[in-house]
Amino acid sequence: MNEILELLQGFNIWSVAFRVMLAALCGGLIGSERGRHGRAAGMRTHILVCLGSALTAMTGLYASEVLGYTGDVFRISAQVVSGIGFLGAGTILVRNHSIVTGLTTAAGMWATASIGIALGYGFYSAVLAAMLLCVILVPILGRVEYKRKLLSSLYVEVEELSKTGVLVEEIRALMGHTLTVQITAPKSSCSNHVGLQLLVRSSVVTADMIAKISALDGVLFLVEEDT
Repeated sequence: MNEILELLQGFNIWSVAFRVMLAALCGGLIGSERGRHGRAAGMRTHILVCLGSALTAMTGLYASEVLGYTGDVFRISAQVVSGIGFLGAGTILVRNHSIVTGLTTAAGMWATASIGIALGYGFYSAVLAAMLLCVILVPILGRVEYKRKLLSSLYVEVEELSKTGVLVEEIRALMGHTLTVQITAPKSSCSNHVGLQLLVRSSVVTADMIAKISALDGVLFLVEEDT
């Protein structure tokens, strides 16, 4: 066992392969939770972020350990920490002039990049601890925050624009007139589909209510959103 640990802690073909595979696993696990919530940055994006960050860190080690450069091996990976902010900023949206969504996804991408950097340097214990916390705590805390919120955001994808007016009236009849509706681009990217962003009191959103809306004619799918 000690020989295996020493092999993985060193910089060789086996440790590089292990770090790359573990980066894909960590990114995939964190991204899968975001993907289940219908986020644009899902499993594939998080895998690429983690892989790229790990490769960046390993490039610095390669330059030092193999090529013999005496420069700062942390300089390249340091740019990932600040540079990932541009990618994360693209996931943050403001709707209805008051609702901000995508913050959790942006923070998750930043954490995934940091995990990838630590993995590239072989800091396995911190990587596993951080990954487990991200995978376990984020869904749990998301449910806790969801229960505490006064307002909930639902996304409904409609089959075609001509059915939007009738559907909105049917949804208002089910949920009441406290409903705020905004037409958005479809998450499925189908040109003939229409997205509806619903803002409603959290107390109204129940499993039975979601089932009734999902069963309405013209509704393709419904997603409960968080920040």
